[in-house]
Amino acid sequence: MMTQTKGAKALPLNTILDGDCIEMMNSLPAASIDLIFADPPYNLQLKGDLHRPDNSRVDAVDDAWDQFSSFKAYDDFTKAWLKAARRLLKPNGAIWVIGSYHNIFRVGTALQDAGYWILNDVVWRKSNPMPNFRGKRFTNAHETMIWAGRDESSKYTFNYEALKSLNEGIQMRSDWVLPICTGHERLKDDQGEKAHPTQKPESLLHRVLVGSTNPGDVVLDPFFGTGTTGAVAKMLGRDFIGIEREAAYRKVAEKRISKVRKFDREALQVSTSKRAEPRVPFGQLVERGMLRPGEELYSPRGQIAKVRADGTLIGNDVKGSIHQVGAHLEGAPSCNGWTYWTYKREGKKVPIDVLRQQIRSEMAN
Repeated sequence: MMTQTKGAKALPLNTILDGDCIEMMNSLPAASIDLIFADPPYNLQLKGDLHRPDNSRVDAVDDAWDQFSSFKAYDDFTKAWLKAARRLLKPNGAIWVIGSYHNIFRVGTALQDAGYWILNDVVWRKSNPMPNFRGKRFTNAHETMIWAGRDESSKYTFNYEALKSLNEGIQMRSDWVLPICTGHERLKDDQGEKAHPTQKPESLLHRVLVGSTNPGDVVLDPFFGTGTTGAVAKMLGRDFIGIEREAAYRKVAEKRISKVRKFDREALQVSTSKRAEPRVPFGQLVERGMLRPGEELYSPRGQIAKVRADGTLIGNDVKGSIHQVGAHLEGAPSCNGWTYWTYKREGKKVPIDVLRQQIRSEMAN
């Protein structure tokens, strides 16, 4: 991995680009990016130091890159980078933008005005937020992410089953309880200070990328910082492009990502919907000799049907597909024949779906 200078013309995969994010995005090929994760300046509008109840000073975001002269200046910047980002997205691409109450509502308006189609807002609830500031407001214990497709018609990636598996078999909700960076994950500079004031945890990017990208996809982060997006993308077998104008952040990110190892191919596979798996006709089992014409299949109640040479079944008073015959026997409008029928091997009943999964496994290799 290397840092490239302004004016990159080819798609510079797994590279950190040095320069202004708008200028650099405009230099990249249109419709070349699958997903953008953006953590733009929050425009915190801090008025003096923040203090905790014990009067200790909070190491808050007071860097020049987070300061804008007015709301209009921030809005103009937001509109410009969102326009550049949308040009880069493939027709079915999507974007995630994270922010706080200082900026996320303005960003949401700009997203819709630019033509993006909002899919969800996700609340990242911090399980270990910073302590209360001294004052009379609520503890800031969450940030908001907006997930949007490039267009209303975009067929965006959403790995529903994978996120469900991450959540112990329950559909993933739009409130994510994850810790902020602490301990070994918090990167430090050469002076032992925090390398970046708003470093995002890898757990957050893991969930975003597993849920909305596939291995081999290209992920762009126009506000790369210390490279959380790049590190997680590399681990998960995605390609990344980072843009970062601050040399100190690029240095930390390059060192960090150079130490990351990509997971092996098998580990990168995630749960998918049954609908997304390759279709296997029942007749293919007959053609390949996995089941023979005349072989008997058994219903859960012990009823018998015979396999025919064309991949249909015949029972005492019915013939048709594995689904049709199963539905007839159950007196039901429909039936999933793959999970309904079994066959016998060595005296034991085996679901015919085992044979289908065997073929699917061969197709995947």
